[in-house]
Amino acid sequence: MSSAAPSRESGAAPPPRHDWTLDEVRALFDLPFAELIFRAQQTHRRHFDPNEVQVSTLLSIKTGRCPEDCKYCPQSVRWNTGLDDEELLPVEVVREAARKAREAGSERFCMGAAWRRPKDRQVDRVIELIEAVREEGLETCLTLGMLTAEQAERLRDAGLDYYNHNLDTSPEYYEDIITTRSYQDRLDTLENVRASGMKVCCGGIVGMGESRDDRVGLLAQLANLPDHPQSVPINQLVRVPGTPLEDAEPIDPLEFVRTIAVARLLMPEARVRLSAGREAMSDEMQALCFLAGANSIFYGDKLLTTGNPDVEADRALFDRLGIRAAGTRPPAGS
Repeated sequence: MSSAAPSRESGAAPPPRHDWTLDEVRALFDLPFAELIFRAQQTHRRHFDPNEVQVSTLLSIKTGRCPEDCKYCPQSVRWNTGLDDEELLPVEVVREAARKAREAGSERFCMGAAWRRPKDRQVDRVIELIEAVREEGLETCLTLGMLTAEQAERLRDAGLDYYNHNLDTSPEYYEDIITTRSYQDRLDTLENVRASGMKVCCGGIVGMGESRDDRVGLLAQLANLPDHPQSVPINQLVRVPGTPLEDAEPIDPLEFVRTIAVARLLMPEARVRLSAGREAMSDEMQALCFLAGANSIFYGDKLLTTGNPDVEADRALFDRLGIRAAGTRPPAGS
């Protein structure tokens, strides 16, 4: 019998929690792998169609010369990575990129600018880009650095759907990665975004030399926010030559999958995005991530300034796994 309804586990789902202890989160990480994946898949099916993945496209609208000292980022002015700097892109360039993204199957268009904190005049120009993307029929997301409450409200009034501002890692490990912006600075921006009524996109990066306890701490911070982020990107570090983390030890693939699964259990209603680092992941690793509860990806061959699988490779993987992009109809007879 054909049905377009999501395949979900029966029974009422418990309400999301915001009071996770570090010991509770650590206990999830320590579960046998099969048990952890089973629990994550059960939770995933209570809230989402298990064969649907939300697809976004990310564009760097202003590249390079960032004054921050994030050790992972090729856009920092402090590292010599050979990156070409670019000023804010013209409206028509962004509009054309959004049009191509929509035609490729994306439903959300994300734009990133390498600023510490945008000036009000820069917000004026970004609002023109938001309007252009919305005219192409796409959801909009921005990451511009820290925001004041007033700037968040202006972006909301312009129609911005999501604002991305990652915590990156645990509070304890944070200063090993960034010294030019405090953890509280990040939490303050998230509060400004929430208070404005916009949706929050917030996650972190793993594989930066952190311990499992730091991954525990990151996910606990995210899960204990007043409201869970609607979108939670889990990035695998892309080791860019010229950055201080170019020789970081890669994270074990199964540990990365565990991180996805625990994020799904802690934030059951969030879209958990398999984000940066997919170019280095095998199809089998990505399949395990989807099984563990990841249900969002970026389409396209570049994420800001680093590589990403191209659209055709993603479509081929989706076909092999029986996955479809969110907003498309399931095949007849499914």
